[in-house]
Parts: sequence; structure tokens; C-alpha cells
Amino acid sequence: MNTKLLEIENLSVHFYTPEGIVRAVDGVSFDVAPGETLGLVGESGCGKSVTSLSILGLIASPPGQIDSGQIKFENQNLLAFDSEKLRQIRGRYISMIFQEPMTSLNPVLTIGRQVAEPLMVHKGLSKSEAYQEALAWLEHVKIPAARMRLNDYPHQLSGGMRQRVMIAMAMVCQPKLLIADEPTTALDVTIQAQILSLMIRLKEELGMSLLLITHDLGVIAQMASRVLVMYAGEIVEDASAFDLFDQPFHPYTQGLLKSIPRLDVHQKTQGKRLSEISGIVPSLIDDIAGCKFADRCPHVFNQCRQQKPELFTICDSQRARCWLKQFPELRNIDD
Repeated sequence: MNTKLLEIENLSVHFYTPEGIVRAVDGVSFDVAPGETLGLVGESGCGKSVTSLSILGLIASPPGQIDSGQIKFENQNLLAFDSEKLRQIRGRYISMIFQEPMTSLNPVLTIGRQVAEPLMVHKGLSKSEAYQEALAWLEHVKIPAARMRLNDYPHQLSGGMRQRVMIAMAMVCQPKLLIADEPTTALDVTIQAQILSLMIRLKEELGMSLLLITHDLGVIAQMASRVLVMYAGEIVEDASAFDLFDQPFHPYTQGLLKSIPRLDVHQKTQGKRLSEISGIVPSLIDDIAGCKFADRCPHVFNQCRQQKPELFTICDSQRARCWLKQFPELRNIDD
């Protein structure tokens, strides 16, 4: 019996531009188990959102193109499906909460229409049945005066309420996999906490899997059981949440964690600059022979620039794309 709900194998997504081929996703592989919350973290432009859009078949072509790999959902290769078959999957079995709900919601359709539509399309409910179910879900995600909001338009709602509407739309068909792409971006911290608590509750109620995409390691610590760290189109570390925060291996992961302000060390660091990762992200157009993090890494040595590292096993629940696994004696003493 296959215990993997989603399997991505050697996925490469390229964008063909006048300046050259942008390797947005470069040989990415991972899986999501039933009921698992997997965090995908990395800075802006690392390929997180492109990976998620590839799963749903939403890469704009041209200029984008999936050049290699497989995306299997319940052991079926989604890349072999035609557009009609993918539409039957999207929203019904795999749903997504997109970034920026104001631009993701249709400004000329009412909230009720947008939440009810997946029920009419995927479950064949009548309009009145779908609107009743939509009302129930708006109440479920704690929209105040939900019945009145059915006839409102997106611009009439606050940012937090629009995000709740997006969650209701994504959950209304009770999917097996929910992809949440930066679900708390642009929300204040109080609303962020409410949205995350809501997602945790709904995930537990429905028993679904969650692929959580974010650059916020605090959100990852709260939500995820396993974490993928992405850099310049590649997975550079794959670890349980405990191992990632307790003993990060890859220098990029270490840099990310060191750059987070921490209250428990405030007295020691008061008056000092926060730690930062020196240098800039390499161009995704350049064909880099070795490690993509080499120019920014404090431990770089010749092997790093000559040959691309694989994801080496660090322990049972941790892998890292770093030559230091093979040459630990070359790690700086002050690491």
C-alpha cells in the first residue's frame, strides 16, 4: 500500500525568456504523507510558489515549462493529465490558498458565489444547496455576520476576512491536500495567529495533508512536522522540524535561523546588528557547476565550486545538500 499522498520526483521548471533560461525549480524531489504537515521554506524567488503551481498545472506556458520530472497524486502522474482532468482534481482533491487574497478573489463576484461555485462544479449541488453549504463554511471559518457577507464583494471585507474566505473556498469540498502559499502574508500578528489556529483546527477535523509554503520560520515552527529548505530552485535541507531548529546542518539553514530576532538572547545581543547572510542569490539563468550557495557560504572549499552536492543523509530524519557531510573537518571552528 502506498503511504505517500503526493510524490514529486526530479521536478524541473524552466522559464524561457529573452535573457536566457530561468531555472526556477531545478531537480526538486519530495513527498507528502496522508495527514502530514510539510513546511516549504525559503526566501523570495527561491522557487516555492512555482513548485506549488506546478502541482496544480497552473504554470503559465509560455514562458514557463515543466522540463522534467513527475508529480504523482495518489499514485497518478498529474503531468499526464489533460486540462479537463486537472480541473476535476483542482479544488476537489487538491486545493490551494493563494498569496494576496485581494488579487486572488474575483472582484466582480459576490463572496457567496465564489465559495459556492466549487460545490456546484465538483459536487453537482444545486445553487440553493451550494449557497447553504457556503454559508455553513463561512460560519465555520468564523466570518462575522456570515449570512450578510454572502452578498458582499471582496473589497468590502478586511484582509483577515478575505483570508478566511479563501480558506473556506479551499476547504469547502474537503480536499485531501491543501497547499497554503504564504497564508498569513500582509496580516497583522493578531490576525495571523487566528488564521493559523483556524487552519490547524480544520486540518485536524478533516484529516487532510497540508503543504505550507512560507518564508516565516516562526510559522513553520508552529505548524510543520517536517521542513524542506529551498534555495535557488533546489532543496538544500530536508529535516524533521525538531532537527531543523535544534541542529540545522546546511550553512544556508543556519544563516536563516541566526538572522531571526530572539527574545531569549535579547540581553546578549542588545545594541548589536542582527546576523545576516552575506552576498546575493545567484542568477537562476546561470548554469552553476557546483553548490549554488558557494559564493555566500562561510565554509566554502574547492569541492563546493567543482561539483554539485547531493542530498546526503545526516541522520534518519535529516538530509542536507552540502559537501561538509563528506568533509566535516573543513567546517569552520567558530560555526
